[in-house]
Amino acid sequence: MTRMTPDQQIKELEERLKSDPDCGITLYNIGVNYLAKRDFEKAKHYFQEAIRKNSDIAEAYVQLGGLAMNEGDLDGCFSYNQMASKVRHRFAVPHGNMGFVHLQRNEVDKAIASLKRAISFDPKFVQAHATLGSAYLMQGDVDGCIAQSDKAIELESTFGPAYNNKGLALMEKKDYAGAAECFKKARETGYEVAREVLDELEAGLGATEKS
Repeated sequence: MTRMTPDQQIKELEERLKSDPDCGITLYNIGVNYLAKRDFEKAKHYFQEAIRKNSDIAEAYVQLGGLAMNEGDLDGCFSYNQMASKVRHRFAVPHGNMGFVHLQRNEVDKAIASLKRAISFDPKFVQAHATLGSAYLMQGDVDGCIAQSDKAIELESTFGPAYNNKGLALMEKKDYAGAAECFKKARETGYEVAREVLDELEAGLGATEKS
């Protein structure tokens, strides 16, 4: 069976909307397809319309939060995800996203609380596990970062950010060989390890060889 393109799906959904113009789910799905086309303005319009017709569509708030983040609007991202969490309290994704925003604001304790909440609602939420690893590292809890990164890797063996976090934590412990292996795996997944990190690793490996 041939999968429909976003344009074909939009056309079909628009036809469906003619018979039920107040259907928030249909509006939301049109928005998702515009998102797939990277037409962010139209996606935003349809997500907003979806909420206007049905204020309980938590996913629409999350999508709007993602679009706000894409524009560099941390406050907007946080606000939309907060609304999503109020609409559906046990929805893990908005709590994870709020944790990420807290981390960007250097509010590490708040980030950890939000991320732990997200994981309590969805123990297999890989992104939340990895972001929690970052939060622990920022807090200075190197072992906590390693443990959390390992959990993310256990759930998804090709999740580059978790390998990167673990590598950074191992460098803090002066385990440069272990860090090198983590960064190698991170890069194999397509994750781009920061140049300054690789320079620091090279210096550390060099110093280890001399000693």
